[in-house]
Amino acid sequence: MRNSRRIKRMSRNRVKITKMNLTSLMDVFTILVFFLLVNSGSVEVLDAPKEVKLPEGLVEEKPRETVVIFISPEEVLVQGNAVAQVSDILEGDASSYDPIAATLAQIRDNVVGPATLAAADSQEVTILADKSVPFIVVRKVMSLCTGEGYENVSLAVIQKGAQVASL
Repeated sequence: MRNSRRIKRMSRNRVKITKMNLTSLMDVFTILVFFLLVNSGSVEVLDAPKEVKLPEGLVEEKPRETVVIFISPEEVLVQGNAVAQVSDILEGDASSYDPIAATLAQIRDNVVGPATLAAADSQEVTILADKSVPFIVVRKVMSLCTGEGYENVSLAVIQKGAQVASL
């Protein structure tokens, strides 16, 4: 009775539930997590203050972690701290340069964490200057940065899309 035709037919038509192999699924998720971790820290977005309107330009490289100087139409900010007035720099007042130089020297000397270490060791400065600021002010700030040991000076712009040549 054990091998009856009815039992054989029922065993053939019965749906067998197989166990899922989770090993390959776990491997896929592990690779996905590592991919997201590696690529999440590679983008740095520089947020300009509302009063600074950047010029537009074509940029191919991503910005690096550097010391950031904002030049608005009224004042100069180093790492977000107001240090000088643009009007004083335009007048050629030598005492207006001292706070900028002191702040840059302090940033270079005071290393607190890995982000500050990367910015101080790179000896790079990124200048975000409003497009209405006279270039003489930007030039004076750039020369002040090189005088303080920051040899690589970058000017930030708003990235435009690639222009298509029209015929």
